[in-house]
Amino acid sequence: MGRWKPDARGRLEQAALELYGERGFEQATAKEIAERAGLTERTFFRHFADKREVLFPHANPLRESLATALDAVPGTAAPIDAVAAALESACGLFAERRELARQRQAVIDANTELQERELIKLASLASALAEALRRRGVADPAAILAAEVGVAAFKVAFGRWISEPDPQDLARLVRDSLEELKAVTAGK
Repeated sequence: MGRWKPDARGRLEQAALELYGERGFEQATAKEIAERAGLTERTFFRHFADKREVLFPHANPLRESLATALDAVPGTAAPIDAVAAALESACGLFAERRELARQRQAVIDANTELQERELIKLASLASALAEALRRRGVADPAAILAAEVGVAAFKVAFGRWISEPDPQDLARLVRDSLEELKAVTAGK
């Protein structure tokens, strides 16, 4: 076994996405994922509680990044502008992971249970943004609306980013989605 090779977690993630894509999420086992990565099943379970966690890690760096970025936005920014700045800032987490993001989304799109889990993850992101807005003194429902709308715009931008053949800047796509939202709400 190649346990001495670096980035066991990354290799397991890549092996899982390949197997999920080839055979489907339900058919792939933790043992097969570990074998494909050149690791043991025990190593798999050191990094992931189960095979869903490959797609939905317990520690969500995006959630943490959004909250931290929103906290850093100047207090004079309007709630939706603060959310936009946080979303754009967090886009850097995806810069080198476009192909993995595409593979991950294809697996999720093919499995109803995983789609539900993705919606829960998005709700968690909106909750983190709303809480960060409340810390800034934004009252409900404005905090909730700005957070939910921001996550919806991010979801649309992310979908475009992974589906378009030519790689684009995710942060720009987030800005475009928010501008489109402003146009829609203005009745244009």
